[in-house]
Amino acid sequence: MLLVIDVGNTNSKFAVFKGDELIGEWRLQTQHNRTADEYAVSLTQLMKLKGLEPSDVRGAIIATVVPQALFNLRLLCQSYFNVDPLVVGEPGVKLGMQVLLERPQDAGADRIVAAVAGHKQFGGPLISIDFGSATTFDIVDEHGNFVGGVLSPGIQLSIEAFYLMTARLPRIKVEKTEKVIGKATVPAMQSGIFWGYVGLIEKLVTMIKAEYGQPMKVIATGGLAPLFLEATDVIDETVPDLILRGLLEIWRRNRPDA
Repeated sequence: MLLVIDVGNTNSKFAVFKGDELIGEWRLQTQHNRTADEYAVSLTQLMKLKGLEPSDVRGAIIATVVPQALFNLRLLCQSYFNVDPLVVGEPGVKLGMQVLLERPQDAGADRIVAAVAGHKQFGGPLISIDFGSATTFDIVDEHGNFVGGVLSPGIQLSIEAFYLMTARLPRIKVEKTEKVIGKATVPAMQSGIFWGYVGLIEKLVTMIKAEYGQPMKVIATGGLAPLFLEATDVIDETVPDLILRGLLEIWRRNRPDA
């Protein structure tokens, strides 16, 4: 079995693959100071609830946008799974793609992994939208190279700013409203967040396609992706486990005999 770890700013995903089959997936809140022992207590118990034994893990790969978490995650793999993990972005780890940015080291590991998975499944040119802590639009060319993208504040971040920076507005959840014009505060806020992001998605996808100058497939991932798929026709498909699949593919490109 292969253990894959995707550490975002808000949540960390842990998953186990057996061949191509995703046989277990779990989410923990990202905490910079969580120790390897604390990870192990949670993860090994979650695995056993699915009938999975930590001793069956034969490899591990990590992608993290939180550098402070890497030491303990590496220690987790070494101490509790007896494997030395691959880490996306470290020297010697082959991506099978070029990062065509002015500063390639600036590209987040999650964005690179999503680009690898997107091109593997759909080819290119491609726009990959990730509804995470940030809403990212990443562009992959026909050869599978990462050529750039657009970053905007994530939806939950915008909602939290709404709440923290105003005296009387409540926290809300993201919901599609039937009408744009809200007749009360909460529906008005929900309309602004939801339809505002639909407008952002549609405008940016249109501008990216015009600037790129070729037809492009548009895919989306992240927990809110299905909600927005229903509201706009610029998204062609959603892929819930895109980054996990990308980690599996990068593992195979580096460990073809494993």
